[in-house]
Amino acid sequence: PPDGGLTAWLVVAGGWCCLFVSFGWMTCIGVFQAHYERDQLASYSASAIGWIPSVETFFFFVGAPFIGKVFDSYGTRPLLVFGTLFHVLGLMMLSLCQEYYQFFLAQGVCSAVGASALFWAANNAVGTWFRRKRGLALGIVSSGSSAGGVVGTAAIPSLISRVGFGWAVRIIAFIYLALLIVALGTVKSRLKHTPSRFRPLELIRPLKDWYVDSLGIAGFLFFLGVFLPYNFMVVEAIGSGMDRTLADNLLVILSATSVLGRIVPGWAGDRLGRFNVTIAFTFLSSLVTLAIWIPASNDATRVAFAALYGFSSGTFVSMVPTLIAQVCPDITRLGIYMGAVYLVISPAIIITQPVGGALAGLGYNNMTWMKAFGGLVMFLGGFMFVVARQAYLR
Repeated sequence: PPDGGLTAWLVVAGGWCCLFVSFGWMTCIGVFQAHYERDQLASYSASAIGWIPSVETFFFFVGAPFIGKVFDSYGTRPLLVFGTLFHVLGLMMLSLCQEYYQFFLAQGVCSAVGASALFWAANNAVGTWFRRKRGLALGIVSSGSSAGGVVGTAAIPSLISRVGFGWAVRIIAFIYLALLIVALGTVKSRLKHTPSRFRPLELIRPLKDWYVDSLGIAGFLFFLGVFLPYNFMVVEAIGSGMDRTLADNLLVILSATSVLGRIVPGWAGDRLGRFNVTIAFTFLSSLVTLAIWIPASNDATRVAFAALYGFSSGTFVSMVPTLIAQVCPDITRLGIYMGAVYLVISPAIIITQPVGGALAGLGYNNMTWMKAFGGLVMFLGGFMFVVARQAYLR
């Protein structure tokens, strides 16, 4: 890989746009959880509403093996076209929704499938252009998700209050479409892709190696806890008496600090070891959750938690794909390896929201059980990253 040059950095720029509209949108799920609970779906429980963003996140990640196979065979163009159509269409349909099942299908399935194609196309394409600077490049790309989260979490509540839910979502969809036009003109793979026959067992063949399995288990545990603050921080703050506007801004603060949390670990990983940096930031996310969020009793503490957690948890977007690229023995099979690891991770993503909602509804002070669960499973994830590092080194 050239590790630089105009074309390579244009791919990074286009990838940044892809993550702005895909994972940046996913970062806003806490806004929708809080909005649905007090508006369109107020008659449903928090756990029932939680299935919408949970299934949305699941489809976002579970498509990785199939998208990886398409990428290895055909490159980025079909994925970008498909992703643009489904993501924008899903958002347009979301703006018209009235019933629970409509929100579920538009946001949880259609939009999520399209966003998934965009996310993996960008990550896989950038991985083919960089090796020594891969952590930095993917960190810059993943910062697009933070920027998307900042804009989304700040703009969506304001737009809803000014123009209503429907037009707020349509405005976001038009902005995303403009950015995706840029991505369509810049994101491409460095490799020559040759179509090959689809064999289902090929999708899981990388899992025959323990270092790949342990990396997937580490990601499973980390992802089981890392999304809980994104999903419930606003709801918890409002329930504890925080002003609604300030509570909505917690996600803005989290997304803003996660810009550094995406780039800094990638830059440091290229110099200090990508496994080492991932382990350190995973344990830091666990510590911040257990030591700050659980005892948080005032607005200042919750703001401090949002800022610190945004920085520490940002590594899950930038570093996990970087680790998969590092352990992949053949760059022409990067899509398959990326998909195999996220096939192990994705079940955590579909259960974290309902489990979090159930624990949050136990009635104990300030959702303590849910917070403790999130912090502990992230700690276990950090331990499994240590195991994965040792397995890879051997």
